[in-house]
Amino acid sequence: MRQRRPAHFSFETTWDVAAPIEAVWEAIHRSEEWPEWWHGLEAVEELEAGDGEGIGNVRRYRWRGMLPYRITFNIRVVRIERPYRLEGVAHGDVCGTGRWRLTPYGDGTRVVYRWRVGLRRPWMRRLYPIAAPLYAWNHAAVMRRGAEGLARRLGGAVVPGPEAVIPRAYSPARRDG
Repeated sequence: MRQRRPAHFSFETTWDVAAPIEAVWEAIHRSEEWPEWWHGLEAVEELEAGDGEGIGNVRRYRWRGMLPYRITFNIRVVRIERPYRLEGVAHGDVCGTGRWRLTPYGDGTRVVYRWRVGLRRPWMRRLYPIAAPLYAWNHAAVMRRGAEGLARRLGGAVVPGPEAVIPRAYSPARRDG
């Protein structure tokens, strides 16, 4: 019997932002405002408020990328270390983890986003063996739109460059965290 490749992705995207870490943190932490500046994010809906720090907060995100489908998933915030780390666990059309890491970099901030997810929709899983490169391309386009939107939000502050728009890693995700 032929073994199928699991329908998992591990992406890492880096943006260098010519803005103070606090300003970048605020823009990323306030995901309810992302639809104002991140083209492709159609809606963010808060489902649970979480504690005073935001741990336990659950929001539903509905995305449309370059391909003709939408994905919807909820993210529960599980870690906040202001202004350096923000982590959530996704459940819905994709399941896995998303981690934002911000560090001072030169006169600005380096933002690294790591997205490790498995596909849940049956049709996406069936197409995975042939469509995985398209899914990766779509993710890169969504992240490029995020970089462009963040630049507008922060006054043109995202430094251009290939790492700012292309996931650095495309490989099946490991389950070790």
